[in-house]
Amino acid sequence: FILVSDGGYASHALACFCRRHDEHVSLVSRFHGDANLYAAPAPQRGQTGRPRKKGCKLPAPAQAVAKAPRRRFTVDWYGGKTRRVELVWDQDHWYKGGEGLVPVRWVFVHDLAGTHRDEYFYSTDTTLPPDRIVSLYTGRWSIEVTFQEVRKHLGFATPRNWSAQSVLRTAPCLLGLFSLVSLIFRRLWLQHRIAPHRDPWYARKEVTFSDAIAAVRRLCWYEVLAKPCKHTGVIKLPKRLHFMLLDQLCRAA
Repeated sequence: FILVSDGGYASHALACFCRRHDEHVSLVSRFHGDANLYAAPAPQRGQTGRPRKKGCKLPAPAQAVAKAPRRRFTVDWYGGKTRRVELVWDQDHWYKGGEGLVPVRWVFVHDLAGTHRDEYFYSTDTTLPPDRIVSLYTGRWSIEVTFQEVRKHLGFATPRNWSAQSVLRTAPCLLGLFSLVSLIFRRLWLQHRIAPHRDPWYARKEVTFSDAIAAVRRLCWYEVLAKPCKHTGVIKLPKRLHFMLLDQLCRAA
């Protein structure tokens, strides 16, 4: 399992945790250009006293990048695209007082298109190729959008639960509902090629989750309104009014 940090700089403590459990989880996150890097301590032979926690001091990533040659790669980029970049990488030990050393592979990324600033990333899995580390980080945006849409449209993290068990029940159900809506909408889209909702003041070009949940709501309301009415005094709605009500209900729900 690979954990990708979704904001800011992941703490050294989290990197230590992932390294201790490297059989189950690895961390990929942003890195510091001035991070404290050290070599591993040399084994002590015939010496008394406490063993050394770190070896000799190594240049910071920014210092190493200034002297190292850059290699060009094509990596996965934000928005599901690809991008030509220049990379510099190395494998060192990240140190913080009181927490010890963490073996990491850090990567410097320079965007050749010039639209993004230079960045540093790292992984606690030192076997990952440098271009793979970059692709894992840039692919995290789909995860962020998922949580944003689940919170906005399904109320994720907003219910006032009183116990830990209710939280453990609510969160998986809402994430499962997000997946269910997405799967139903995919089948609808393959059949009808549903276009994104457009307002006079804002024209969207791509389908979003709000379009998906509205389409699924419309399908549910259609099943309800299509059933024969049990009350003989109710006149059947005209087809045009019927579809207009469906369109308004699916957006207002």
